[in-house]
Amino acid sequence: MDKLRAIKLFVRLADLGSFTRVAEQVNSSKSMVSKEIGRLETDLGARLLHRSTRNVQLTHVGEGYLQRAREILEKLDDADSFVQDLQQNLRGKLKINAPMALGITDLSHLFADFMQANPEIELDIHLGDESVDLVEQGFDLGFRASSKPIDSNYVGRPLTHFTYKVCASPSYLAQHATITQPQDLKDHNCFIYSYFQGKNVWPIEDGITVKGNLRVNNTMFMMESIKQGLGLAFIPDFVCQQAINSGEVVEVLAEANKPLLTLYALYPVRHFVPEKLLLCIEYLEQWFADKNKTR
Repeated sequence: MDKLRAIKLFVRLADLGSFTRVAEQVNSSKSMVSKEIGRLETDLGARLLHRSTRNVQLTHVGEGYLQRAREILEKLDDADSFVQDLQQNLRGKLKINAPMALGITDLSHLFADFMQANPEIELDIHLGDESVDLVEQGFDLGFRASSKPIDSNYVGRPLTHFTYKVCASPSYLAQHATITQPQDLKDHNCFIYSYFQGKNVWPIEDGITVKGNLRVNNTMFMMESIKQGLGLAFIPDFVCQQAINSGEVVEVLAEANKPLLTLYALYPVRHFVPEKLLLCIEYLEQWFADKNKTR
């Protein structure tokens, strides 16, 4: 029995909860996966799983074994990464997850500069606003904006701060009721960002419930509707500031209290952090520091 392979299969089975899905991922048969797990249980002299036709559940012993098996596999990954990093120096791939709007505005310029400075590092960048598990999806680095402490499973390096602004076009404001206080928004067409944690409650002052005829999962898409005078939106300043500066849109309720968010570069907690990842994070910190000086 290849015990290391069996342990990897067991951990994958615990994560997926299905012999069929494990078999599909490892390009094997369901029966072969089941036999490998059975051999592991025989070798240990203990049952790790409760099997049924519908699902797989860990026994008490299995839960304890899973925790320790994960630690073993993480240490093996760290050991492999250590050797590979020494051999490859500042080469290899970085898989990065970033929000769509931030990726198109700031990060597209940042990573173009980074690639010029580090041509041996290959970037695999995924842009999307949905919440993802960096570890489960195999990302080396991600970005999160938050006003709260970062999850203890990750190391968060602060890069910059930003806030949100309520924006509308001059034509919209000329044709609709004046907005002088947050409560006035209830009488306006307010666009909703699909992934916003507050849903249709904007965090202005004590929170304002809004409604409108557009719900979309991308703030840059939303900006086009704002520019055309169709409604208002609660937009990150890095998305709307250029349009404000050009006069295409106007900020309303500028003095109202809104949350200040910190943008973090995130990576999973691990014993060994590849040199290329540290280099990338240091580059990010310096790039944003230089940008903030020019504001």
